[in-house]
Amino acid sequence: QVQLVESGGGSVQAGGSLRLSCAAYGYIYSSLCMGWFRQVPGKEREAVAVIYTGDSSTWYADSVRGRFTVSHDNAKNTLYLQMNSLKPEDTAMYYCAAAFFGRAYCTGGNWRRDFSYWGRGTQVTVSS
Repeated sequence: QVQLVESGGGSVQAGGSLRLSCAAYGYIYSSLCMGWFRQVPGKEREAVAVIYTGDSSTWYADSVRGRFTVSHDNAKNTLYLQMNSLKPEDTAMYYCAAAFFGRAYCTGGNWRRDFSYWGRGTQVTVSS
């Protein structure tokens, strides 16, 4: 079992930056596929950025590519999302997720199976 705890959300003006963190606890026996997802009330959850901790391979949604950077500190078992040039449409609840997916499936961007572990979320609000 893996527990995920997010932090770092908040309110910022458009054009600003925030960094989200997600600490992973529990029995982590191999490389993880870890990612950030976001959801706005009334809309479907969408994937934002994903990383395979084994070799730091990544996947990004088109809407955030070039503005957001996902990274992972293996020593701390912590996932990060650096968000720059934030826009009002980035406003959402951001969730950290993890699963023991292989590298190719992790970074393929087409997950037919849901991630196994989820955090409780952290709110990001971007004002215009």
